[in-house]
Amino acid sequence: MMQLVDLEKAFQAKIDQEIKIEPKDWMPDAYRKTNIRQISQHAHSEVIGMLPEGNWISRAPSLKRKAILIAKVQDEAGHGLYLYSAAETLGMSREQMTEDLLSGKAKYSSIFNYPTLTWADMGAIGWLVDGAAILNQVMLCRTSYGPYARANVRICKEESFHQRQGFETLMVLSQGTPEQKAMCQDAINRWWWPALMMFGPTDSESTNSDTSIKWKIKRKTNDELRQQFVDMAVQQVKVLGMTLPDPDLKWNEERQHYDFGEINWTEFWNVVKGNGPCNKQRLDAKKKAHEEGAWVRAAAVAHAQKKAARTTQKVA
Repeated sequence: MMQLVDLEKAFQAKIDQEIKIEPKDWMPDAYRKTNIRQISQHAHSEVIGMLPEGNWISRAPSLKRKAILIAKVQDEAGHGLYLYSAAETLGMSREQMTEDLLSGKAKYSSIFNYPTLTWADMGAIGWLVDGAAILNQVMLCRTSYGPYARANVRICKEESFHQRQGFETLMVLSQGTPEQKAMCQDAINRWWWPALMMFGPTDSESTNSDTSIKWKIKRKTNDELRQQFVDMAVQQVKVLGMTLPDPDLKWNEERQHYDFGEINWTEFWNVVKGNGPCNKQRLDAKKKAHEEGAWVRAAAVAHAQKKAARTTQKVA
């Protein structure tokens, strides 16, 4: 029987050779726990992220916009299902993940604890929030855990559509009336800094970053992804004819990147700890939906059991 140290060496060798880790493979407990935490948090974020957008489906300005937003919200629900399924392969039940979310033990992205005040917020979320998510998720298509990597391939294809939809919404507003232009700029102003916070704390404060890089759960650090996002957004906002709300934003010739202002980390940690503008509202809405959907889950289980019993009888 292989010793633990030999198992760990063999595991790291597979990682270094870009061989995916699959559910039945041996893996360190810390690798399993890190993936469960990250994948379930990603799943929770997709599901909770439906709430601020679902709030605008009935108030979208046209039938076309309603249809697009409905499709987007449905996509997010699907993303959550892919990810919960991936996390289940690591031994965590969906019921437990849901319980951890509803109790506040499990976290989801801080960005979804901000309110959506105007229609322009739907555009800003698509452009900035989904744009930031894509940078992270494209990297995760190459993550070392196979089920998570494969789930992200489809997620990225759909998120790419979401980002384009958001940018197009802002483009229309940016070419509209003075009031629409002002609405567009206001949404960008409010969502810019929370979008930068989406990448997580700075590398110096991130407790899991080094190990995640070593195991290729992540391919880039929080700060690397954040810088990539800033460089991308600066060019895109010019197309909109809008500005980013950062007086310190400027090109650094030596670094060949844009410098940007200090993020309000006090606000970030306050939101993460459950004290953001909409933390309670989001969890209350999720708890209400979970309770009201109990009969649907019970009916689905009963149907599956009845179907399984019929199959067993036929085989017998």
